[in-house]
Amino acid sequence: MILPVILSGGSGTRLWPLSRGAFPKQFHPLASERSLFQETLLRLRGLPEAQAPMLICNDKHRFLATEQAQMVDMPLSAILLEPVGRNTAPAAACAALYSLLRHTPDVLLLLLPADHIIADIERFHQVVTQGAQAALQGYLVTFGVVPDRPDSGFGYIQRGPRWQESGYAIHRFVEKPDAVQAQQYVDSGDYYWNSGMFLFRADRYLAELERLAPQMVQCCRQSMDCATQDLEFLRLDTDAFTSCPSDSIDYAVMEKSQHGLVLPLDVGWNDVGSWSALWQIGDHDSQGNVVRGDVIASDSHGCYLRSEHRLLATVGLRDHVVVETADAVVVAPRDRVQDIRHVVSALQAVGRTEPVHHRRVYRPWGSYEVIHAADRFQVKRIVVHVGGALSLQTHHHRAEHWVVVHGTARVTRGQEQFLLTEDQSAYIPIGVIHRLENPGKIPLELIEVQSGSYLGEDDIIRMEDSYGRR
Repeated sequence: MILPVILSGGSGTRLWPLSRGAFPKQFHPLASERSLFQETLLRLRGLPEAQAPMLICNDKHRFLATEQAQMVDMPLSAILLEPVGRNTAPAAACAALYSLLRHTPDVLLLLLPADHIIADIERFHQVVTQGAQAALQGYLVTFGVVPDRPDSGFGYIQRGPRWQESGYAIHRFVEKPDAVQAQQYVDSGDYYWNSGMFLFRADRYLAELERLAPQMVQCCRQSMDCATQDLEFLRLDTDAFTSCPSDSIDYAVMEKSQHGLVLPLDVGWNDVGSWSALWQIGDHDSQGNVVRGDVIASDSHGCYLRSEHRLLATVGLRDHVVVETADAVVVAPRDRVQDIRHVVSALQAVGRTEPVHHRRVYRPWGSYEVIHAADRFQVKRIVVHVGGALSLQTHHHRAEHWVVVHGTARVTRGQEQFLLTEDQSAYIPIGVIHRLENPGKIPLELIEVQSGSYLGEDDIIRMEDSYGRR
C-alpha cells in the first residue's frame, strides 16, 4: 500500500507578485486550468495501490487546500497542520507516526511537493512502482530527475553503483553548482537533479531518523501525542513542534544513510521555481514570447508576459518577465528573476502587506476585496460561498453598511435576524454583534462600506465561528 503525502508548506516568493504568503504558488493555475496542487492530486489517480493522500500544510492554507481538493473530487485521508515551518524531515516524521497508528508497519510513504509539474504521468507511475519494490525491502528511495540541460538552480545527486535494473546507490548529494560545474555534471551522465520526492516505509524512515536525529523524532512524537483535532484537521502541538530542529530529508537522513537509492526520473519534470521556468515550459508564439491574459507585445521577443487584471502592453522588450496583478507589477530580465525574492524581503522589512496578501483575500467562507480605502472609511466587495457564514462577531471601532448586489443574505444583527435580497441593505452600528450568511443556491455578493476610527482586520471579536477560527 502506498500512502501519498503532499507537502504544501512553501510560499514561492520567487513567483511574486502572483504567489504570496496567504495564497502561494501551489494554489495558482500556472501551467493549466488547474492549480499545481490540484494537478499533484490528480496525477495520483491510477497509481497502483495508492490510497487517498495525506496533506501537510500550515494553518492559514487549510481551507484553501481542502476547497481545491473538493473541486477536483479528491478526498484527503488526513490533514496535518504545522504551527511553524520546520522543513521536510519533521513533516515526514509526523506523517510516518500518523500512518503507523492507522496502517501496517510497512506502509509506504510517497512524499510529493505540492508545486511540481510532471508531463508524463504514466511513466511517473511506472517509476514509482519500481521504487515501491525497493522501498518494501527497506531502502529509502528518492527520484533523480534526468537533466536536459546544465542548471545551477538545482541541487544534484551523484549516483553510485547500480542497484538491480531500476536504480543506483546514492554516492552523494551536492549543493547548487555554478554554471561550469553544472555543465560538468550533465556531461558526466552520473548526476541527476534533486527532485525532493521520496518513497520509503514509514517504520524504516523513523528508524533511520531516530538513529541520525533522535531529538527531531522526540519532538515529533510529542507534537503528535499532544495534537488536537479541529474539524477535519489535526493540529500538531505548537510547543513541541516549534522546539523541533529544522532540516530537510536530504540532509537529515538521505545523505547519511547507507540504505539510500536514487531512481532516474525522465517525465517532463519542472519545479516551477521561477518565472523563467514558466517561460521554458510555456507555449511560445512566433516571437518566442509566452503570453497569459490581456497582452499586446509589439516588437518584443523571448518574454514571459502575464496580465491578471488589465491590458499589458510592451514595446521593444527582449528576454524579460512582466507580471501584472491587481496591486503590483514586476519587471525583470529573464536571467535575473531569481532576485525577485530580494524585492519581497525589502517589502517585508518595511511592513508592507503585498508579500502576504493579494487585493482579494480568501477566507473559508469566500473572499473580500478592498475596492477603495481612505481616512476613516473603506469599501469592500464581499463574496460568500453557498452555505458559507462569517463568524458571529463585533467590532470596537467601526460600523458597517451592507448592500446586496447578487444573491440572498441572512443577517444577524443583535437579537434580530432577517433576509436581504438584491438592492436591499443593512446597517451594523459599532459594537453590535452580527453575522452574515448565504442561505441561497448561488454565491452571495455584496458591497460593504466600513467607517470608523480604525479599520484593521484585527478589530474582530469572534463569539462563534463555523470554521474553528479564534
